[in-house]
Parts: sequence; structure tokens; C-alpha cells
Amino acid sequence: MTQLLVRGATFAAVGDRGDISGVRGGGRVEGLFVRDARHLSRWQLTVDGAVPEVLKPVGEGDTARCVLVPRGGRQEPPAYTLWREQAVGDSSFVESVRITGNRPTATTVRLALTVDADFTDQFELRSDHRTYVKAGAVRSRQVMDDGIEFGYRRGEWRSCTTITADPAPDAVEETGTGARRLVWMLELAPHGAAELLLRVVARPHGDRHTVRVPRDPAAVSGELRAAEEEFMEGVAFPTAWPELAAACVRGLSDLAALQVPARGPDGEGLRVPAGGAPWFLTLLGRDALLTSLFALPYRPRLAAATLPALAATQATADSASAVAQPGKIVHEVRHGELAHFGQVPYGRYYGSVDATPLFLVLLGAYTERTGDTVLARRLERHARAAVGWMLDHGGLTARGYLVYRADEGGLANQNWKDSPGAICRADGTRPSGAVMAAGAQGYAYDALRRTAWLARTVWDDGTYAALLEQAAADLRDRFQRDFWLPEQAFPALALDGDGHRIDALASDAGHLLWSGLLDKEYGEAVGRRLLEPDFFSGWGVRTLAAGQAAYHPLSYHRGSVWPHDNALITLGLARYGLHDEARAVARGLVDAAASAGHRLPEVLAGYGRDTHSEPVPYPHACVRESRSAAAPLALLTAVGGA
Repeated sequence: MTQLLVRGATFAAVGDRGDISGVRGGGRVEGLFVRDARHLSRWQLTVDGAVPEVLKPVGEGDTARCVLVPRGGRQEPPAYTLWREQAVGDSSFVESVRITGNRPTATTVRLALTVDADFTDQFELRSDHRTYVKAGAVRSRQVMDDGIEFGYRRGEWRSCTTITADPAPDAVEETGTGARRLVWMLELAPHGAAELLLRVVARPHGDRHTVRVPRDPAAVSGELRAAEEEFMEGVAFPTAWPELAAACVRGLSDLAALQVPARGPDGEGLRVPAGGAPWFLTLLGRDALLTSLFALPYRPRLAAATLPALAATQATADSASAVAQPGKIVHEVRHGELAHFGQVPYGRYYGSVDATPLFLVLLGAYTERTGDTVLARRLERHARAAVGWMLDHGGLTARGYLVYRADEGGLANQNWKDSPGAICRADGTRPSGAVMAAGAQGYAYDALRRTAWLARTVWDDGTYAALLEQAAADLRDRFQRDFWLPEQAFPALALDGDGHRIDALASDAGHLLWSGLLDKEYGEAVGRRLLEPDFFSGWGVRTLAAGQAAYHPLSYHRGSVWPHDNALITLGLARYGLHDEARAVARGLVDAAASAGHRLPEVLAGYGRDTHSEPVPYPHACVRESRSAAAPLALLTAVGGA
């Protein structure tokens, strides 16, 4: 079991004794990661040449704490006890090791820490087992008076990890591998104690900011608490529903940690919601937009940062490898070595059909909610370019709908259900060629309407507003004609390139309620259908209704339960006046959160509450994810504290 410590774009995954083994397995990888690279691949403590036993394993929290003792038995009580405490800062990692003697006589202890930094790119550690050629890569090690520095270079790429200790190690030993062993000979007085303070600074390629290393783990805890308290200030939590209040508190706490640096159109520094830990501590367009929408009534500053950050990365030219066209909003931004050298396409990757309309939805919603027109005026050029992409490159004018095609080098699906088999028919077969996903059409409709409102009220362009209003009305009429499955009284998941309905019954229909695309009669029918047992597991609405051949409770997008998906559905149910149904979904999610310390994961398995009294985890879910962290705020908006 690993414990994640997260601070912005930095995270550490450590084992139950505080070690980083560098060994893959169990679906998780240990290490210290900054900007998509592993800056510590080994961090293993031994005492007197042996691995100590765990007396108290690392537990959950902002700092990792554990208690260790030397190996022994009942007849030989431990001569000493070790207390480890670890935390991450911005591009840094700190640990204190306190060793306490348990005997009335002096004791000498040989403490050693084996350390290494392999600078492996995150994409090399994924489960797809791909290999990447890294010609000319060179690693270096330089012993210093108080520690060691590991370096890495490949062409123009440079990065390093510096490890220092107080007191300085008595020796730095080679291990026969790339790792080095820092050694201390510690003299403990009778019942005395000694303490080591270890600091790690990661300097990724291209990151020139000055790293302020925290004094010790306690200082990190204080900084995180202050950030969390500031993030929660002024939010009115529901007193009548303490479990929802606790989920909101936990979500805001996670959001405070999941803020990564970005730049605005004028180069200004911003902090925006990351996708999630461990693998997505970076700007993901769709994720940041939905997180900001959920938090908008409570933390509008997230939207105020997300919008200019995405405007700054908006595509201005065509690029087939990046799936970019002018006006399109970015899907993913990566800073790692493989992205830098073009070995993965995600440096700036635009394989999303829905980030662009969601950008417009957030801009309109932010302006309406806050009354702040300055941002809408500043981003008018970007908003018009986004509309232009939807109408031209996106397919609204030529095909009547937003359209995408599988990207051979990147994502097969480019809506929110972006796994390869997510868009399918009820029998599980996949379409080929162009896809028109239902949910994206709802976002487009909302985007056109909100941008028309901006044009009329902020930009003083009534002609443009009328054009967009007509485009929205036409889209609504087309959709209900082309997507509706009369025999199911439910919208299709998508249309294929020939306009045939992809007939799987999926949760995306709930997004249409959130967007307001369906007429009232249709919307009410869809909302009630989503609460029937094949859809509603008791913990939430499944991504795909059970009973279809395509359904699988442990599939990423074909039967699982996603909190952010359900948050959108709940907002949509409330919009259509289905308040009892909205409360039912909200209760399921809140109960699921309560079973896991009031934190909602990225995704849950689709098993029903009627047969499983506890929600079943999805095996590869992000533990901390921004959309899920913000989902309780959306529930609060939808149902209040009822």
C-alpha cells in the first residue's frame, strides 16, 4: 500500500515504512515526481544493516508518519525506536528521522539511506508497457559535503535532484548500481535520542523558479493547513446534512493541494486545478473547466485562473500530430522529457471535442455569476475563436454536430469517456470513422447560448448574438430528431459517421439535462429513467445501464460510477425540476464519500448497493481528483443542505 503526498505539481508515493523502493507492481509506482518526471526512485532506510520492522505504518494525511523498530522477538525488546515523518513542498521533499534509545546504556547505531534518482518519465511507468528510445542520455552523481546530487542530460534536456542532510553523512558509499548509500554512525546516550533532517530539491528541465525548501515536515503541515483554511473561508456548509458538509470540506482541502502553476495570455503566473494524482498533476482542459464550474458559486477564482490559462494555450494553427485547429482549447499540457522530444503527443495536445464549448460555458457562467465583465472583454478574441472552431473545424456547420475521429497517436475517443471502448453500441461493438457524441452537443448548445448572451450584453454585438442564438435553436431541433431512440424513450450515446444512432443507454443523457438541450417532456423522461435500477447503483448513476451486453461493472467507462458525471446529472435533474431524483443521486454519492473518509475518488465500480453494502473501488482510480473533489460543491448547489 502506498501513501500519496501532494502539493501542486509535486507528489510523492511512499510505502508503509516511508521507503521508495523503485519497484513497479500492484498498479502503483513509488517515487518523488515533479513535472512528469521521477526525481527520487529509491529512498530506503536500514539500521545496522537490516530493514526495520513496521510498528506503525504510514497513515493517511498531508504528512507521512510511521514508527519502526529493529527486528527482534519477545525475548529481546528493541534497543531503539525510529520515528519517520515526511512531506512534500513545491519541487521538494523533506523528512525527519528521530531515533530514540530504549536502554539504560549508550548505544551506537549505523543508519543508512540508499538513494537514487532515475528521472524516468511518467509515461514510461504507465501500464501500457511501451518502451521509448532515449539516445545519448547520461546520468551523473556528484558527492557533496552534506549529501549528493544526481543529474540527467539528453541533448538540450537537463534536470537534477539534490539531497542534503543535517547532520551531514559520515560517508557516501557506492552500491554497485546507480544508487548511493548515505551512512551515519549515531551515538545514543542512555535513553537518548538523535535526529536527522533530510531535504530533497528537484529541478526539472526548464523550471528556473527558486525552490523554497520547507524547514521540516511540520512546517509543510502548517502551510497546508493555512492554505486549506483560506480555501474554505466564507463557504457556508450545510448544517442539516453534516455528511455533505464533510464531503465539501474534504473536497476543498483536496482542491487546495491540487493547484498547479500555469501562465496567462500576458505571461502572468496563475494557479489552476490539476487533473488529479498520481498521473494527472497537470493542466487538463476539460477537468479544469468542470472543476471550476462546480466550484463557481463558492470559489470563482478557480474560473478566473482557468479561463486565461486555457486562452493562453488555445490553438492558433493546424497540427495533425497535436489534433489542433485554430480556436481549439487544449486537452492536456505536459512538461516531461518524452513530450519535449515529441515521443508522446501530449506536450500540448488538443484531442478533446468538448473542452472548447466548455470554455465558452465557463466564461459565460463566470460573467453571469460574478458580474465581472473585465475577463469576458479581455478574452473576447479567444471566445470568438472558440466559436469559430465549433462552427468550422468542429463540424457544427458542415455536419450539424461537433465531430471527432480517433487519433492514432493519441486518444481513440475525444469526449469525456475517452477510453478506447467507451463509445459503443448496446451489444458492445464500436463504431468506426467519425463520431458525434451526445454530451458534446449539449455543451455546444449551452456554449452558443451563453456566448450569445455575452455578445449582446458585454460585447455590444447584437448581430453576432442573433447568429449564435439561431445556431443554438437549430442544434436543439436537430438533436431531438436525430438522437432520440423512440423505442427506448432515451437519447443515443452518439451518432456514427453515417448518422446512425449508437444505441447504448449511457449516463451522458444526464449531461443533456445540465445543458438544457432537451425539451421539458423529454428531459423529465430521461431524468426519471436514470434513477431506474439498471442505471442507479445506489451509489450513483452508472456510465452504462446494466443488462446491456456492453456493460461491465469494472470497466472504466462502460458500467462504472463517476462522481463528476453524477454531479452534472444532479445539476441537470434539479434544472428540470426533478428534485427528489436529484436528492437520491446526491445521497448515494455522499454515502459513498462517507465510507472513504468523506473523499470521492475519480471513479467507483458499478456494483449495486443492494448486493454490496460498501462501494467497491475501481482498481486504477486517481485517489485525489479535482472534478471529484469539487463534485460535493455541485451537489450542494443542486440540492442545498436537504
